[in-house]
Amino acid sequence: MVRGKTQMKKIENVTSRQVTFSKRRNGLLKKAYELSVLCDAEVGLIVFSPRGKVYEFSSRCMQKMLERYQKYSEECDISNTTKEHDIQHLKRELADKKERISILESTQRKMLGEDLESCSIKELNQLESQADRGLKHIRARMVVI
Repeated sequence: MVRGKTQMKKIENVTSRQVTFSKRRNGLLKKAYELSVLCDAEVGLIVFSPRGKVYEFSSRCMQKMLERYQKYSEECDISNTTKEHDIQHLKRELADKKERISILESTQRKMLGEDLESCSIKELNQLESQADRGLKHIRARMVVI
């Protein structure tokens, strides 16, 4: 006998829904037990029925597992918060570096004699002084060689 594919939607018939819940709950509990035994895994499973009844399976003490999970969750939250701060810091640093690159590129163009139209007399005098210092360093190096 071939089973048909089960459509994933709420079962409207209350009796059928209860029978399906009971069978699937038992199957899920069995799988949790098998996983814990076969793989030596710590498994904890909590199921609340539609009527509010609690079913649970724990390969070890459920309370200890819940405490361990809560501690793990808190550590993950702290880790995520730290990551967010790190991301924000890196974004600010990236913006600063982009601004610095932009300034350096502008200065380089001006040192090459490009984009000088926007420069004031004071800026042009500073560029001339920088160029003179650069030439002196180049000539001093040539003398050494």
